[in-house]
Amino acid sequence: MLRITTTSLCNCCLRMRLLLHPSASSSTSPFKKLENQHTVDSLYELSVDIRKIRKLKGWILSERPAYVSETAALLRDLGADTPAIARILETHPEAILSRPEDMAAQRELWESVCPGKQELMSIIEKFPASFFTLTQQSNQRANILYLQSLRLSKRIISKLMASAPQSFSRPVERNQEVIHTLRETYLDLGGDEGNLRLWLQKLLSQNPYILLRPAEAWRDSLGFLREQGFTTEELLCLVSNLRASIAELQPAAMQQVLAYTEGTFACSKDELKHIVIRCPAILYYSLPTLVGHFQGLMDAGVSMKQVKESPNVLELTTQIMLYRIHKLASYGYDVRSGSLDVIVGTKKDFEMSYSKLQLRQQRPLFNPVAPLRCAED
Repeated sequence: MLRITTTSLCNCCLRMRLLLHPSASSSTSPFKKLENQHTVDSLYELSVDIRKIRKLKGWILSERPAYVSETAALLRDLGADTPAIARILETHPEAILSRPEDMAAQRELWESVCPGKQELMSIIEKFPASFFTLTQQSNQRANILYLQSLRLSKRIISKLMASAPQSFSRPVERNQEVIHTLRETYLDLGGDEGNLRLWLQKLLSQNPYILLRPAEAWRDSLGFLREQGFTTEELLCLVSNLRASIAELQPAAMQQVLAYTEGTFACSKDELKHIVIRCPAILYYSLPTLVGHFQGLMDAGVSMKQVKESPNVLELTTQIMLYRIHKLASYGYDVRSGSLDVIVGTKKDFEMSYSKLQLRQQRPLFNPVAPLRCAED
């Protein structure tokens, strides 16, 4: 009968560890695939943090073949310095597994929609996976040619390729269907054919994922809003303001927030439409988020009447809203007794309102260039 002792097991493990490559000796598994030492050395020469790759995607270091020097040469030719190359390879180390001939074809494809090397390099630094992930290049080319036929700018097309590469890897017919629906929607709502291209560019620029939304989503959202009594002109206004977000709206969710808003404001259907047009964000908020915004305003002492008069204050998060109220209070402005318009809008809008308030507070009570009247003796 074979007896296996603890001592024999330890000696066996020790012999196995001695036979393994040094880089694998720290592994908890004796069957771990050995790293490609040439790959590791090449990455070290580029000042790449190997520990990051080992921690997140260690399998890449064991792959053969790997094209570290070729990938670095491609990036360097596009204008990247060594620190930039290191950052890219740390973020997307899979890049070193792409064959040089595939990368050459990928570069040619991207340069057809990028104005220059600098712009392409900027995209690669921000979206390395979009550039180095090889997909169906025939689909990519077909989609690029289709979008170019719509006279969309290179900047818009390259942004789409970087932010939503999935929309370029699928058959061009699917993107054609979505674009056709967008066109029909815009024209049905009274949009002008001459402005269609600019309108499409705004939509695609705001939300690059719009092409991944099924065409039916647009029809469902708009159909629901028509049922709520919005006119064609009002719908065009909403579509233009919400742009691509309207394709992400669910009728059931919109029904909830509209019912809640109508009950909270105790308003009529016509008043509700006016509120939504002034604050379209109401439509895409989840009900808990909208309730939280209302509650934050009430906790700050704002009246429902004030919110009704300036409904776009609901676009602000509670944190931003409280910060602006407190900042204005430091200069003696109490929003509870005035209009909320002073705190709404973008950060730039608020800073302008705040600066005007500061000037009013600092303005002297007399005219410094007027002669002073002295009391007569």
